[in-house]
Amino acid sequence: MASVSYHIANLLEKMTSNDKDFRFMATNDLMTELQKDSIKLDDDSERKVVKMLLKLLEDKNGEVQNLAVKCLGPLVNKVKEFQVETIVDTLCSNMLSDKEQLRDISSIGLKTVISELPPSSTALAASICKKITGRLTSAISKQEDMSVQLEALDILGDLLSRFGGLLISFHPTILQALLPQLSSPRLAVRKRAIIAIGFLVMSCNNTLFVELIDFLLTSLAKNASTSTTRTYIQCVGAISRQAGHRFGEHLEKIMPLVIRFCRLEDDELREFCLQAFESFVRRCPKEISPFVSDIIQICLEYICHDPNYNYDDDDEADMDMDDEEEEEGSDEEYSDDDDMSWKVRRAAAKCLSAIVATRHEMLADFYRVVSPALIARFKEREENVKADIFQAYITLLRQTRPTVSSDPNAMEQEEGPVLLLQVQVGDIVKAVHKQLKEKSVKTRQGCFSLLTELVLVLPGALKDHLPMLVPGIQYALGDKNSTSNMKIDTLAFLNCILSNHNPVVFHPFVKVILPPIVHAVGDPFYKITSEALLVTQQLVKVIRPLDVEVGSQFDFKPYVREVYKCCLVRLRAADIDQEVKERAISCMGQIIRNLGDTLSSELRECLPIFLERLKNEITRLTAVKALTMIASSPLKIDLRPILTDGIPILASFLRKNQRALKLGTLACLDMLVKNWGSSLTGDMIADMMREMPPLINENDLHVSQLTLNLLTSISKMHKSSMSLVPGEILPQILVLMQSPLLQGGALMAMLEFFQAIVGLPKLGFKDLLQMLIKPIYNPVSHSTPFSIHKQAFHSIAKCVAALTVMSPSEATNVVNQFISDVKNPKSTESIRLFSLLALGEVGKHLDLSGQGEIQNVILDAFSSQNEEVKAAASYALGNVSVGNLTRFLPFVLREIESQPKRQYLLLHSLKEIISCESGTASGVHTLKPYVQTIWNMLFSHCECPEEGTRNVVSECLGKLTLMDPRTLLSGLKQHLTSQSALTRSTVVTAIKFTISDQPQVIDPLLKECIGEFLETLQDPDLNVRRVALVTFNSAAHNKPVLIRDLLDSMLPHLYNETKVRKELIREVEMGPFKHTLDDGLDIRKAAFECMYTLLDSCLDRLDIFEFLNHVEDGLKDHYDIKMLTYLMLVRLSHLCPSAVLQRLDRLVEPLRATCTTKVKANSVKQEFEKQDELKRSAMRAVAALLAVPDADKSPQMNEFLTQIKSNTDLAAMFENIQKDAMATSSDTVVMDTS
Repeated sequence: MASVSYHIANLLEKMTSNDKDFRFMATNDLMTELQKDSIKLDDDSERKVVKMLLKLLEDKNGEVQNLAVKCLGPLVNKVKEFQVETIVDTLCSNMLSDKEQLRDISSIGLKTVISELPPSSTALAASICKKITGRLTSAISKQEDMSVQLEALDILGDLLSRFGGLLISFHPTILQALLPQLSSPRLAVRKRAIIAIGFLVMSCNNTLFVELIDFLLTSLAKNASTSTTRTYIQCVGAISRQAGHRFGEHLEKIMPLVIRFCRLEDDELREFCLQAFESFVRRCPKEISPFVSDIIQICLEYICHDPNYNYDDDDEADMDMDDEEEEEGSDEEYSDDDDMSWKVRRAAAKCLSAIVATRHEMLADFYRVVSPALIARFKEREENVKADIFQAYITLLRQTRPTVSSDPNAMEQEEGPVLLLQVQVGDIVKAVHKQLKEKSVKTRQGCFSLLTELVLVLPGALKDHLPMLVPGIQYALGDKNSTSNMKIDTLAFLNCILSNHNPVVFHPFVKVILPPIVHAVGDPFYKITSEALLVTQQLVKVIRPLDVEVGSQFDFKPYVREVYKCCLVRLRAADIDQEVKERAISCMGQIIRNLGDTLSSELRECLPIFLERLKNEITRLTAVKALTMIASSPLKIDLRPILTDGIPILASFLRKNQRALKLGTLACLDMLVKNWGSSLTGDMIADMMREMPPLINENDLHVSQLTLNLLTSISKMHKSSMSLVPGEILPQILVLMQSPLLQGGALMAMLEFFQAIVGLPKLGFKDLLQMLIKPIYNPVSHSTPFSIHKQAFHSIAKCVAALTVMSPSEATNVVNQFISDVKNPKSTESIRLFSLLALGEVGKHLDLSGQGEIQNVILDAFSSQNEEVKAAASYALGNVSVGNLTRFLPFVLREIESQPKRQYLLLHSLKEIISCESGTASGVHTLKPYVQTIWNMLFSHCECPEEGTRNVVSECLGKLTLMDPRTLLSGLKQHLTSQSALTRSTVVTAIKFTISDQPQVIDPLLKECIGEFLETLQDPDLNVRRVALVTFNSAAHNKPVLIRDLLDSMLPHLYNETKVRKELIREVEMGPFKHTLDDGLDIRKAAFECMYTLLDSCLDRLDIFEFLNHVEDGLKDHYDIKMLTYLMLVRLSHLCPSAVLQRLDRLVEPLRATCTTKVKANSVKQEFEKQDELKRSAMRAVAALLAVPDADKSPQMNEFLTQIKSNTDLAAMFENIQKDAMATSSDTVVMDTS
């Protein structure tokens, strides 16, 4: 401590020196000391340092002054409150000094102090702010000197933006000081006053806000002078930008005034009015709705507002003549510098852009009205305005894009806009074509950005217009004056059109496009080279497309050498940028894949370079992908020269940690084995096989799947090399087979592998069968009821079936063995369960009707004590029936009628039959004759009182409907009017099973009639309404296109179900206790789940404010529903922050109630856990709300945060949740870039 004080005292002494350099160095050293976290000052040192620094602010030397100001920042956090007040007092007094330099330096000092005040110690910040505020407001009100006033306004703005919430008591005085400044004679003062008012409205209370708006309304209505009116309009714009969520309710009074001022002949005023419209559109989306069409009309009028220029471009020569004449006469009347009209046009373009971006529902109207007007304005003479017009059109195209690509069925509902756009493509290209000849680089870049967007929305749109565009591309790439960004943009556009059009379209232009691209590949600037290599790669696919036959008429040979040479130079170079290296490798891979048959002599020099790149850690992954591309070429490029050296290198990659490299290498080896298997030696194969055992495990199923694929390929090409399999690889596969995670692609790969190896030495059918069933027949432990995981029984059964199908001669014995195992009373439950599943899997592929007693054996298993065995029996019966429908299906249907007790299991068997058969065309054909019988039988069971059975009936009905939608859908529809509520609920649930996320034949029919099924949302029966909601949710999730157009009529009924119904709540007596039951809880839960799904799939069709009303009610509901609404709040904060901000105060209240609820002390442990989880979820919602811009300015939110911080448990919980939120958001960023 003493040494610090001594050191500081030394520095202070030097600061009094006469030599300015000493003073400068000492201040600099002090700065360094203050920035150390460890420094602690005693009271005496504090006082001296503060005094000294304040004195140095008046130093004669400017550099010393500047350093002294910089020291104030770190000093504020190191000294006690009293000293900070001294600093602030002195600075405020200096602000009023006569010396201009001192005033300036003090105002910088105040800004530094404000920005450094620690927000955590609210008390200090509050007392300092209050000190400064009083002085500032008086300085603003009384001060004659403009410069002091300007500085004071500036500092006040800073203060309000950081600590507005702490100054609530001063807000009225601040406002009183600021309002007169709006009519100050100096524009700079007005401007800063507007900024300060903008920060004030973020945190002021409602009374003051209304007072301010009333003042502006009266002033605007008076319209005393155009100059002040401009300022007031600017102020209105600033307020709506900063506090749009509070501004909405005053909009209807303000809009007529602003529209009126738009009509005055004053360009500056018009500009401010249009800017105000833009901020209304962005910040008050709901309240502005009635005025949007008026605003569009105004913008379309003013985007053409150019009174001093004649766009008469019929004839260039006339123009020149006019110009000369004009110049003579126009010297004294008008100069171009006075022309403000371009600002009006720019504001109009920006406002249109804002409308297009926020009003998705008006897309079709935009294409009818706005699009032609914008295209007509591409000829704009002012470059900055033109850029904004392009931007507005790009926004329009982007609004069209998301709905086109998201899912194949979405095309239908977007037909309107897309068709309207298609019609206008010719006009767009015509307008852009003229702009591409312009000298201005910015204009041409705008053109390419716009065309790129157009191609992304309408792939293939430019196929007829290329002759108009190619000269522009040549000019951009060949012009000496083109900047590197211009070239990069042009190349990116070329890449985009090459990949989004049919290759044939470009064949006439290859001759002119290729030279500039080849030239760009040799460009010294690496970014251009890199982009040009990407284009070259696309161009190679265009010159000779391998996947379409059309390529044959085009003679590609003259271009091959040129492309190859330019790429080879880049491939060879070792000292170039990483990205260029990688792209050169990919590009050369593409060249060899598509043109390799004409480059046979060149391959000798080129392929060894790939080997070099494989050995280099930085380029190896790209090289592996390029080799895969070459190996898969239909031209059968000869890779033998590099296989001897290449395979060991590739095999060594399989033990590397980099997952992408493993996956790439496995795919590459698989390609090589399939296409060049005969050229691989036993040693090469052994190299690969040695690395495989560790790759087969459940930790990475994708790697396991590719490894199994590679093994399958090897076993087909090199049977002799499979000797490693039984000893080292098979044990790993058998372990994986028992994994509960094994499914999908990995399981399919395993089945193919077993089918490929059966019959190899030591891998005969019986050997493999014994290995497969060992864990079931000879389990390691007998402690659990089943020897292995439930999922593993299914996997092993599928493997056994795959083997049996490959060896039909063994089938009878195996099936008999399984049948006797099911019958044998000594069999364990595991063996019984497995044998049934295996019978089912084998029966699906082979006809087992020859085994006379099979159906009776399976039926007997229906009466097992074990539920799993029963389910397996039902699965087996269904699948065995698939093997011979004519024999087994009538039997199953008879049993369903005659065995009411086993109905549930038998219906499950029927469901298996329908599921298997409806998947293939031949299956549908086989099942056709029985459909009507099954249909009638199902309807006789749809009134079963047991919900489980009814659900299976619904699933069967749904899957049958998919087989013949035209006739059966109407059959379902007839039952909607049934008297029985159970029948109605079964039918509505059946519709749920007809909806899937894949395109299906039934979709257009469903779209027409799903509305009738969903009318059951108004059914008198509670259960029918609940299943209607579940079906609605399924449609919204899997195929939103079915219900998008019905939302307007459906949403009121959906929202209706979110209300708590008193009549459904009843009390049940349980012994001495009374227990409340809410029968409406399930249906409310279903309704809120629907709302959550709609956020993802149909956000643009929702009225978010209406939606938020119901979310708000849900925040006060039951535990389950609160949890759902918290999740919704998190989604809403990301998706529509401005709407959430408008409702923030009302949303915070119920969250606060949840977080401050205490559980009764005598409650059970579950109650405590439940409450804890609720608090956690509520806190997550609070953290998400805080991430909304400007949410931290809300008084209610700040009060709640203070409450959280004052409670240690809540504070700790909240801190952890915020850390998690930060971590997950940074993770997602990482994921996107990888």
